[in-house]
Amino acid sequence: MNMIPTAERSIELVDLTIAFGSGTRRRQVVDGVSFTLAHGESYGLIGESGCGKSTILRALAGLNHDYHGHILFNNREQQPQRDKAFYRQVQMVFQDPYASLHPRKMVWASLREPLKLHGLDRHEARISEVLHAVGLSDAFRYRYPHQLSGGQRQRVAIARALILEPSVLLLDEPTSALDVSVQAEILNLLSNMRRQRGLTYLMVTHDLAVVTHLCSRIGIMHHGKLLEELSADNVRQGLTQENYTREFLAASEA
Repeated sequence: MNMIPTAERSIELVDLTIAFGSGTRRRQVVDGVSFTLAHGESYGLIGESGCGKSTILRALAGLNHDYHGHILFNNREQQPQRDKAFYRQVQMVFQDPYASLHPRKMVWASLREPLKLHGLDRHEARISEVLHAVGLSDAFRYRYPHQLSGGQRQRVAIARALILEPSVLLLDEPTSALDVSVQAEILNLLSNMRRQRGLTYLMVTHDLAVVTHLCSRIGIMHHGKLLEELSADNVRQGLTQENYTREFLAASEA
């Protein structure tokens, strides 16, 4: 039963189902998944590789058009082909910051691109503001991705997502490609950005420490199904209803 009042809902998935292939090669990747995020909430999806969590994120982001079920944003159902207004409000941060940044574009060019696409003004000021917001100086605008460390690249990727002033960030394993020493910095940055800007987060990861640090509510995925939802405290304490969840948490902590 959905306990979040309608007026407070930011994202809602209803019976989302996704399959790849056809005939005997058809494989169900997401199987009737439903959940809701409130405005300003941080929600995590965890599970083994191949359980469907990243596929859900891509469908929500409009990168996968072939799905069944319903995806709602601010209580309005979204079509598989999203419009520009949706992308102004919903942005994605990818797993590999080096792959998501154009290798031949300086930072300023990568940040200006979404501003031009959406017809926003004050390009130079917005670029400076968002770089400072993610802890980078103006000097970084003149660097190429290969001149940045992994943490700096991910800060630029976060800046690019934030420059349109969205209300939702979709986070696809945002720290898994980073050194352990840098992961905490990026998680703290994301946590501060959510608090300061009232952002809603949907994150997918396999890392329990990451998901419990950033998310207050966590969904457990297994073979394309959402088995159960837990609070971050329940995840830390291993308080579950499903045997699979108990085994997954135990194996993740081993």
